[in-house]
Amino acid sequence: MSTEKQVETEELTRFAFSHKEIVEVLIKKQGIHEGIWSLYMEFGLSAANVGQSESNLLPAAIVPVVKIGIQKAEKLTSIAVDASEINPAPKKSKRTRHSTPE
Repeated sequence: MSTEKQVETEELTRFAFSHKEIVEVLIKKQGIHEGIWSLYMEFGLSAANVGQSESNLLPAAIVPVVKIGIQKAEKLTSIAVDASEINPAPKKSKRTRHSTPE
């Protein structure tokens, strides 16, 4: 079997996204249609003694990602997008009233 065939038949197990792609998805998920929004991440901080054995322990910091979201921004950056461009508000349909003959 060729390598190309193996790649075609393998199940995908990982998808990676850029920071801007994540912001775009979250803007669409929240139904936001205007403003500049950027990536927001909240980190925690913990400490532990780690090492390969008890005789080789070192103090270490553990920094987990606690929350991922979006926040309003003042200007476009490498982690910010304009919601009006990637998720424009739907056009309102013009409804006309039909007059009924009397």
